[in-house]
Amino acid sequence: QVQLVESGGGLVQPGGSLRLSCVASRSIFNIYTMGWYRQAPGKQRELVASISRTGSTNYAVSVKGRFTISRDNAKNTVYLQMNSLKPEDTAVYLCKAEQVFTKDTYWGQGTQVTVSS
Repeated sequence: QVQLVESGGGLVQPGGSLRLSCVASRSIFNIYTMGWYRQAPGKQRELVASISRTGSTNYAVSVKGRFTISRDNAKNTVYLQMNSLKPEDTAVYLCKAEQVFTKDTYWGQGTQVTVSS
């Protein structure tokens, strides 16, 4: 079992920045792919960014150049730095961990991000 706890969401004006954190209950990054997803009201959950166990990253087209995913292995934490935020980035952001070999998947509870003036 893996528990994931997100934090860092909030209300921010357009053009502003936020940094989300996802803390895992144990050291998992060597065998898990970590991802940030988001879900807006009435919309499907979508992948925002992911980081593999080797450190390679992947981004949705809509956030490329504005968001950066990173991790701190010593702190069992994955981050999502979000810059130049837009109203359309408003959503609940969720952290996901997927085991590379078994495909076991764990989700955090989510953190709300609201971009509004």
